[in-house]
Amino acid sequence: MIQKESYLEVADNSGAKLLQCIHIVGSTRKRFAYIGDQIKCAVKNAIPGGQVKKGDVVDAVIVRTRKEFRRDDGSYIRFSQNAAIILKDGEPVASRIFGPIARELRAKGYTKIISLAPEVL
Repeated sequence: MIQKESYLEVADNSGAKLLQCIHIVGSTRKRFAYIGDQIKCAVKNAIPGGQVKKGDVVDAVIVRTRKEFRRDDGSYIRFSQNAAIILKDGEPVASRIFGPIARELRAKGYTKIISLAPEVL
């Protein structure tokens, strides 16, 4: 459950370390974003020499949330942190993805992210 001003960790090797959500893509009245939703973010912290710089505005997809997410079978999944992956034209910018990724991303059409992920829950 991510809203404007929420901070997220970055789960890829794009060079960014910390993101801040500035807009939820999809509607003007949409207040929260969940796993698999696309958001616009500002890069708040980045490593030197990375693909993205501090202050850049980037698109990202949410891959982990602290708030539990209800699945169709009635079970819930919850992670220990909020995390996102930076996108460019719908594809991930990075070549590696760190940590577990929720299975719901496959249904949303992010198959490249699923294939790069070390673990899909």
